[in-house]
Amino acid sequence: MKLKSNNSIEPLTTKINNHNNLEIGGCDCVDLVQKYGTPLYIIDEETLRTACREYKNAFKNYEKTRFLYASKALCTSAILKIVSSEGFGFDTVSKGEIYTALNAGIDIKTSLFNGNNKTEDELEFAISNNIGRISADNFYELELLEKTAKKLNKKVDILLRITPGIECHTHEYIQTGTIDSKFGFGLNKIDTAIDLIKTKYKNINLKGLHAHVGSQIFELNIFKDEIEILIKEISRIQNKHSLTLTEINIGGGMGVKYIDNDKPLDVNEVAKTVISSIEMYCKKYNIEYPTLYIEPGRSIISPAGVTLYTAGSQKEIPEINKKYIALDGGMADNIRVCLYKADYTAKLANKPNNNDLENVTLCGRFCESGDVLIENIKLPKIETGDIICIFNTGSYNYSMSSNYNRVCKPAMVLVNSGFSDIIINRETFDDLIRNDVIPNRLNNV
Repeated sequence: MKLKSNNSIEPLTTKINNHNNLEIGGCDCVDLVQKYGTPLYIIDEETLRTACREYKNAFKNYEKTRFLYASKALCTSAILKIVSSEGFGFDTVSKGEIYTALNAGIDIKTSLFNGNNKTEDELEFAISNNIGRISADNFYELELLEKTAKKLNKKVDILLRITPGIECHTHEYIQTGTIDSKFGFGLNKIDTAIDLIKTKYKNINLKGLHAHVGSQIFELNIFKDEIEILIKEISRIQNKHSLTLTEINIGGGMGVKYIDNDKPLDVNEVAKTVISSIEMYCKKYNIEYPTLYIEPGRSIISPAGVTLYTAGSQKEIPEINKKYIALDGGMADNIRVCLYKADYTAKLANKPNNNDLENVTLCGRFCESGDVLIENIKLPKIETGDIICIFNTGSYNYSMSSNYNRVCKPAMVLVNSGFSDIIINRETFDDLIRNDVIPNRLNNV
């Protein structure tokens, strides 16, 4: 029986084929490298669609559930097209993400615009294109929303994003629900915000509350605590302000399995906890069952993605028993290791069954000592030209990629049933200099 998608380090279609090569989506990884080059992002369509369906099936007993894919994890036209076809809307955080969805022919009326510092231009674009919800993050934004909606002669449906004061045990940079957070209204500011909406902001229609407690969450009780806070606040608001709110957004944040020691939550267990908590606390605080929004991102796309690299130079340091293997990518296509001390798992794509193992450190090609992708991993003895596959790179790798050292960004390929299709072209040197401008006065220097 196959593991749940977010409990699998490798894409669900991964196997070793008759050529003794790693195969994903029915495609030989060595063949993919020969055709598309490296570094190469690969997305397995079956794993991606399976993850979407697992969420929908897990929450099928709560009919008021609405799914929003967290676009920041990976936002490309093809990826959004696939996720939309599985019945998801989108949690967007920029005009660029909204534009990508519109460019893919997606109706954004089931999507949400989120973020702590949306510009007037972005809000005008979102409202003009009839985005379904806007998550208002602060007082400045409430004022800007009112101004923009009035200018467009529209009423805007919003959620109020709050910081619930919950600390999850994850990296501090990806905690968003603590009191000390740049996101959302503190609980002690909610009444002031509602008073403004009721008395001053006539073009804003408050529908509910939104909270997000962090990413790479492995604890069920986090969701239970968050739901009680949201429902308790809705009940209090109803009693104090005579305002009935009908929606809660609990964010996303479910963890995935990067290494063997990771123990992600089962989607079905999360659904049971969330649904039972809603039922229990709605009864306790005497409110109607709300519409539930949930925003999975990493747990939808991350396990579907891998990155292929070609091994280059090697350096041995006998004094400390260390061996570096340099890859043709690194921190510019995967910044997460430098940013979060993220862990990953890897295999040799062209000789995964070789038992001649050695302990190596996989480092990148970029001019930073910290450009290391995996420290101290046992792999078959690597030779220059071997193909290394690093798993679970679907989320945040391409999204956070850069042109550091003026290196072109990798291509991205979608694989399914033996077919491979480019969904992001490999950048060219012309792409690198496309926005460069040399002022005329420098031509005579």
